[in-house]
Amino acid sequence: MFSDPELNKLRWRSRRGMLELDLLLIPFFDEEFSGLSDKMQLTFVKLLEQEDPDLLMWFSNKSEPEDAALAELVNVILDRVQP
Repeated sequence: MFSDPELNKLRWRSRRGMLELDLLLIPFFDEEFSGLSDKMQLTFVKLLEQEDPDLLMWFSNKSEPEDAALAELVNVILDRVQP
């Protein structure tokens, strides 16, 4: 679905500069992104368009996205690191 240059850009955009987010997003991209459905991959792209403070709130379970697809993806990412 994505070309190699597009994948490289997405990986770079996964680097947020906040350790908490980098520890979630970069490994998720590296290990899981290619196996996601096309719809979930597009949701990940949408997730990367969100502001860091919102992402931090979502990943710390202090709030959740209004968009159901984003909320589902946040849960998928969190499920990888929380037993």
